[in-house]
Amino acid sequence: MSAARIHASAVVEDGARIGDGVAIGPFCHVGPEAVLAEGCELVSHVVVAGRTTIGPRTRIFPFASIGHQPQDLKFKGEPSTLSIGADCQIREGVTMNPGTAGGGMETVVGDRCAFLANSHVGHDCRVGNGVVFSNNVMLAGHCSVGDYAILGGGAAVIQFARVGAHAFVGGLSGLENDCIPYGMVVGNRAYLSGLNIIGLQRRGFAREDIHALRRAYRALFAPEGTLLERVEDVAVEFEAHPAVREILDFVREGGKRSICTPRGTPPAGPA
Repeated sequence: MSAARIHASAVVEDGARIGDGVAIGPFCHVGPEAVLAEGCELVSHVVVAGRTTIGPRTRIFPFASIGHQPQDLKFKGEPSTLSIGADCQIREGVTMNPGTAGGGMETVVGDRCAFLANSHVGHDCRVGNGVVFSNNVMLAGHCSVGDYAILGGGAAVIQFARVGAHAFVGGLSGLENDCIPYGMVVGNRAYLSGLNIIGLQRRGFAREDIHALRRAYRALFAPEGTLLERVEDVAVEFEAHPAVREILDFVREGGKRSICTPRGTPPAGPA
């Protein structure tokens, strides 16, 4: 590997750990506890602060603020962390905050994610692999986002909400409840509008798997009985289908928010 390339106008404080092949462009600032793995690039005017670790080959664009203290008035300077995975793209003006004592002390972002301009990852969030945040997405503190989820431009997710794997949150949506894996939510306040069929097709899901998910979705959100009763019925019928089980496990696990349901159906309370 080649040595790091650091522009003369950049400030890299003593103690920062800089991997092979890292490129740090003009007017960047890297704090003393930051770790930049091999092949990272800070294009220009990037700030990496706090106890932040950035994985290999991640590229960060101008005016991103990564690792400054969380936007939580209860934060008292505790030694919390921010960890960002490999091969991510973090575009202009993105902000990401470390964790807090009230949320597990860490914010974690997976591999191969794309965060488009001016999007935000709040404190104590967990973001999976292959996730896409379009421009101006706002993820409040303590949220989780599953693998390959996509959040459309201007979407806002309330604190403690969960977005399941392969889900799609429509642009300008205000999500105040949990979105099931493979689900699609739209609107303000957001409601469940169906399954993310286009996303499933693009990810290479087989036709029979998509049909099974559709049948399970119709049964799960049928008008008869309670959601938890329908969960058990669907579990019996689709016992051998892993994607359906993923949805059922998500509902059973529950959280601090209700489950987002189709329009005209009251949100189902936490399990």
